[in-house]
Parts: sequence; C-alpha cells; structure tokens
Amino acid sequence: MNDQSTTITATCHCGAVRLTATAPYGLSDAARCSCSFCRRRQAAAVTARTDSLSVTHGADNLQRYSWGTHTAKHYFCKTCGIYMYHQRRSDPAECGVNLGCIEGVNVWEHEPVRWTDGINHVSDRT
Repeated sequence: MNDQSTTITATCHCGAVRLTATAPYGLSDAARCSCSFCRRRQAAAVTARTDSLSVTHGADNLQRYSWGTHTAKHYFCKTCGIYMYHQRRSDPAECGVNLGCIEGVNVWEHEPVRWTDGINHVSDRT
C-alpha cells in the first residue's frame, strides 16, 4: 500500500447493492478501457484488490456477465442495471470499481480520465 490507499464505499443507483474495498492508489488511477465491452459501457473505474472487495449488502442482487476468455467478470445490480465492479482480465487479483458509484465522488471532477488499451490485450494474441 502507499499513502494514497483509501477505503471506498460504492452503491448502485437503487441502493440494493453496497460494497467496500481498498483502493491502493486512491482515486488517482481512474481509467476507462477500450475493449469491446468497456468502450460501450464508458464507466471509469478505480483499482481495488480483489481480496479487499466485500459486498456488504445485496450480493444476491448482483448479476455477473463474462465472455471470451471468461477471465473478466463484470457485476451489475439486477434491479437498476448499474455496473458496480469487475474482476480484471489483465490481473484477476485486481478489480475495477465504478468511479460513479463511489460515495462522495463527482466523476466530472476527475476528467479527463485516461484510457487503457483493452483492444490489444495479451490474452487475445495467439
């Protein structure tokens, strides 16, 4: 951990799902991914360690979506449809938590958000 490490709380729009996680870089690494799924979703995410993420309310209200290699696992609220977090394909020990779901965060204050290259992912190379 470093001096930017912070505990975050995130909720979906309807309040059915709540999670906490440790963000080792705080909010400073917010990014969007250019893979076929994320570029359509457009949500910026911050890094959290998978082992620190805890769904504290509404775990049974989460829906998982995955495709391709099925390494990345994207979780959405079944009620309001909000993307909450995903386990990363690039490093399954990390999750990306939707910046827009983190309590107290105004996403527009973090613009411009950088993009990561999800199109040319090493898992897609033969």
